Amino acid sequence: MTAPILIAGGGIGGLTAALSLHAAGKDALVIEHARRIDPLGVGIQLLTQGVRELTELGLGDELAELGVATAEYAFCDKSGNRLFSQPRGEATGSRWPQYSIHRGELHLMLLEEVRRRLGSDAVRTGVRLEDFTQHDDRVEVRVTNRESGAVETVEAAALIGADGLNSTVRARLHPDEGPLAWSGQRMWRGVTEGVPPFLTGRSWVGASDGDVTLVAYPIGKGRTNWVCLVRVAEPGPLPDDGPVDDHREGTFKDALHYFEDWSMGWLDVRHLLEYSGTILEYPMVDRDPLPAWGSGRVTLLGDAAHPMYPAGGNGAAQAVLDARVLAYELAQADGDVPAGLAAYERVRVEQANAVVMAARAMERATSPDTWDRAQVTQMMEMYRKKAESEVAQLNSRPSLTPPGRQ
Repeated sequence: MTAPILIAGGGIGGLTAALSLHAAGKDALVIEHARRIDPLGVGIQLLTQGVRELTELGLGDELAELGVATAEYAFCDKSGNRLFSQPRGEATGSRWPQYSIHRGELHLMLLEEVRRRLGSDAVRTGVRLEDFTQHDDRVEVRVTNRESGAVETVEAAALIGADGLNSTVRARLHPDEGPLAWSGQRMWRGVTEGVPPFLTGRSWVGASDGDVTLVAYPIGKGRTNWVCLVRVAEPGPLPDDGPVDDHREGTFKDALHYFEDWSMGWLDVRHLLEYSGTILEYPMVDRDPLPAWGSGRVTLLGDAAHPMYPAGGNGAAQAVLDARVLAYELAQADGDVPAGLAAYERVRVEQANAVVMAARAMERATSPDTWDRAQVTQMMEMYRKKAESEVAQLNSRPSLTPPGRQ
């Protein structure tokens, strides 16, 4: 029996990789550290690139049912005055929409599809990756069952580290990396029910006075996702004695006092924060791009490969693109796994690293001395030209479904 491709991490990227490998005729097994995968989290943007790939995996109807087709990006000041807006999704000429969607619901949909297509045992939860050893013809991966404490070695044709921001696989591949890079901003995130529709009813809104930024957009079922971003320090390495946690539960009061003098009119910021459900708090972090993600039969995918600021909402789509290119190149490699993974990295490393740097540039563009109409207009004009080029490329690019596959 052929050893499967082992995917460490059952998030959006890891599950999409499993679906993509299966569609390409490759056996895949997902191991996930969490004992149970629940529909947790808040809203995310799934850009058109990601929507195309999931649609070609046969999930277009499910996305349309779960998500809200984003109509525009609108940038405002703290009084609600519109500074700039641009169309999104199909309004740009894209053949695919962009969706505002609840991350947990997208995650659960992908999990159900993996189990339906690959089998109920295709995702093993409560399994912690400890280490791995490469050989010419396989990878031996040592894992621990978190429930029983039992340790076993799993043989795999390849190991894909899709294990997120604090990736164990990345730490083994790149042991000399320093701490996470912190933007100096804290983020509070939540979802509030019953907020009246604003602007088009399908608008992504960003408002800022420089050090303080609010993002809000509908994610369906009468819910509005919101993000508060507050600059509390200068950019630099995430300090050991600082906010080192990935996330923690916060309260609306932690964020609300930054918005006391805001009056947007068409959006009640106090209501948005005060009546939210669970509020999560994060430091905004990324990592410096790597020139290569892995070697031989081991590589990285998604946040493990290229963690990025949420500016632009690229994270989910980039992970989905990783997964699709990975499966395509492995299918094209005719059984030469190292060659397939090398081809995957040749396609994706430079592209993903460019998005990491673009997200940093966009975050810097919202600093206090640049958040005015002229600067926002200039920034968004550059973004518009880039987006038009990307739409044309997306519409004309060949499918990433391997030839002869459905």
